[in-house]
Amino acid sequence: MDKFKNKFIEEATDNIKDLEDSLLLIENDISNKDLIEKIFRSMHSLKGGGAMFGFSHLSDFTHNLENLYHLIREGKKTINRRILDVTLASIDHMKVLLTVDNVSDKSIKLRHGDLIQQVLDIIEGTNDIGIDSGNKENLNQQNSIKSYYIYFEPEQDVFKDGTNPLFLIDELHTIGTCKAFAHLNKVPEYHKYDVTNCYTYWEIIISTEEDVNSISDVFIFIEDQCKLEINEIADFDIFTSTIIIEQISALSQERNDVGVSNIQEIIKRNSIFDNNLEEIEKAIARSGPLPSVKENVISSIRVSSSKLDQLMNLVSELVTTQARLTLFAEKSGDSELLSISENIQKLSRQLRDNAFDIVLIPIETMLTRFQRLVRDLSKELNKNVIFVAEGADTELDKTIIESLTDPLLHILRNCIDHGIESPETRKKLNKPEQGTIILKAFYSGANVHIQIHDDGAGIDINKIKEKAVQKGLIQNDTILNKKEILDIVFLPGFSTVENVTGVSGRGVGMDVVKRKLAEIRGEVELDTEINVGTTLTIKLPLTLSIIDGLLVKIDNKRYVLPLSVVDKIFVTEHQNVVNKYNNLIILDGDQIPFYYLREEFDLPEGTQESEQVVVVAYEDRKVGLVVDEVEGEYQAVLKTLGKIYKKQEMISGATILGDGTVALVLDTNKIINKFSQVNLNIKNKEI
Repeated sequence: MDKFKNKFIEEATDNIKDLEDSLLLIENDISNKDLIEKIFRSMHSLKGGGAMFGFSHLSDFTHNLENLYHLIREGKKTINRRILDVTLASIDHMKVLLTVDNVSDKSIKLRHGDLIQQVLDIIEGTNDIGIDSGNKENLNQQNSIKSYYIYFEPEQDVFKDGTNPLFLIDELHTIGTCKAFAHLNKVPEYHKYDVTNCYTYWEIIISTEEDVNSISDVFIFIEDQCKLEINEIADFDIFTSTIIIEQISALSQERNDVGVSNIQEIIKRNSIFDNNLEEIEKAIARSGPLPSVKENVISSIRVSSSKLDQLMNLVSELVTTQARLTLFAEKSGDSELLSISENIQKLSRQLRDNAFDIVLIPIETMLTRFQRLVRDLSKELNKNVIFVAEGADTELDKTIIESLTDPLLHILRNCIDHGIESPETRKKLNKPEQGTIILKAFYSGANVHIQIHDDGAGIDINKIKEKAVQKGLIQNDTILNKKEILDIVFLPGFSTVENVTGVSGRGVGMDVVKRKLAEIRGEVELDTEINVGTTLTIKLPLTLSIIDGLLVKIDNKRYVLPLSVVDKIFVTEHQNVVNKYNNLIILDGDQIPFYYLREEFDLPEGTQESEQVVVVAYEDRKVGLVVDEVEGEYQAVLKTLGKIYKKQEMISGATILGDGTVALVLDTNKIINKFSQVNLNIKNKEI
C-alpha cells in the first residue's frame, strides 16, 4: 500500500501544481470556462485519490473547494479576488495535508478549520448571480434528471494497481439512482482461473442530475485501464417507471449483454410521457454513444531522482574507463583494439549525451513559485507588479535547477522591495502604475543565461560607493568603474537599505546569492540605470557532471580547460611571452592580452623554445592563456575537491585521467578575473 500511496503523492503534487498554475492564469481571465473546468477536475481528482489512499483530511478539505467551483462552473457564482485568495491559501494547506494528513498540530488544526469556514462562507454568501423566474426555469431544465447507460469493462490486470471496481460502482450510487448488472460469462474454467485477474464486467443504468462529465469523473483513475461507454438513454428518470426497470432486469437474466439498443427499445415501449413516442424518439436520436476510451501509448514515465543520479554516476564511470581503454589501445598499437576503442568512445559519447538530455528539465518547473511570490509580496507591499517569463522551455541540469530556486527567489524579492516603486511614485515619474519583472532564459554557447529585469528605480552607484566607504570596504579616493562599483553589492554584509524589514535590509542576501551560484559554477553580473530599471544576468553551465575539455600540460602537470570557452590555439616562441610588461601578443593580426600560467602559478620558467597560447572567450573579449603543451580534447568527469580546497575558486574540480593520474579542471573566467585584479593592484602600487 505504501508504494501506491507514494505514487498518489507524486500524482497529487502534479495536480496541485496544475491547479496553482490554472488559478494564476484565471486571475486575468475569470470567464475562461476551460480553466474553470480544469480547476474543477484537478480538485475532483485530489478528492477521489485522497479518499482512496487514506488521505481523508485532504479529501474532505478538497470536497468543500470542489463544491465552490461546481457553483462557479454552473454560473451560480463568479470568481473574484477573495475566492482566488482563499483558494491559493487552501492550496498551500493542501500541500501540508499531502505531507502529514493530520490536523493534530494546533497551528495546522486552526488553519484547517479557518479555511474550511472561509470556503463555506463564500458558498453560502450573497455574491450569487441574480436569478429571475426565467433564469430559474433554465436552471431547472439544466439540472433536470436524465438517465444514462454505462458499459464498464476493466482490463484483467486492473487489480495490480490496487483498484477495486466495486468501489467505483458504489460511487455511482452517490450521484444518483443506480442499478448495476454484473456479467460473469468471461470467467474461465477452474484450471485456467487466475485469482489476480478481473473477469467481470458491468452494465449500469443511472438516473442523475449530473452530466456526462461528472459520471466519467468517477472512472478518472481507471480510464486508461478499461473499456468505458456512456450513453444518454432518456431525458427523464426511468426509475419512476417500475415496468421499465423490471423489463431491463428480466432481460439481463436472459442474456449476457442487455445492450443500449434493447434498453432504448424498452423505454420507447413503456414511455411515461403519456405515450408520446415522438418525444422519446427525439431524445433517443439526440443520445449517441460516447467513443470508447482509446488505448493510450505511454509517451513518458516517472523516474525517481535517485535513479537519474545513479545513471549519471554510471555514465561518468564509463567515460573514465573508456579513457583508460583508449590510452591502453594507443600504447599497444593493436589496430583491432584501436578500432574497438574508437567504437566504444563513440558509443559512450552518445550515451553521455542521451543521459544529459534525460536529466535536463525546463526552467518553467520553477515559475509557479515565482508567480506566487510576486503576487503575494506585491500585495503585502501595496505594489502593483506583473511577472513575465520568456524562454521558459530552456532546459538545465536538474541539480542546477534545485540549487537555483532560492537565489532567484531572493533576487525577485529585491526587485519587488527595492526596485519597483509604489504606484503613486511611478505615476509621478510618468511610468505605468503596474511595474514589470521579466525573467528571460536563453542559450549562449554551452551555457544558459538567465536575466531578471525590473523597470523600477534602478540602483544609485554613487550611493553604493558612499556606503562602501562608510563600511571601510574601499578608500574614498579609490577609482572604480561602474561594473566594479556594482560588484560591491555582492560583498558580505553590504546593504544600502536604512531600515530592516521583514523582506530585506539585514545585509544578508546578494553575497549568499553569489556564493550559491558559484557552487554550481555560475556567475552573476549586475547592470542598472536610474529610474529605468535593473538587470541581473546569471550565467550557468548546462550540466555539472561531465564536460568536454582541452587537456593541457604546464610544468609536467596536466590540467583541463572547458572546451566551450576555447576559441583558437596558437604556437608562439618562448621569448614572446616572457617578461612582457603589458602582456600583449599579436595573433592573426590582433593584439590579444595574455597570462603566462607558469608565472601566474608561481612555477619556474620553462626551458622549451616554443609554447602554446590557448585563446579563450572572457565576457565580450578574447584572452590568451599560455601553456607548455596542448595534448588534445578530453571528456572530463568532474569530481569535487572537498572542503579543504573549497576556497580555490580558480579550480572547478578534478578529473581522473586514463592512466589514473588526477588533472585539475580550471575555471578560465575566475583565473582571468583573479589575475586581472592582482596585476591591477601591482600597477597601482608602482604608480
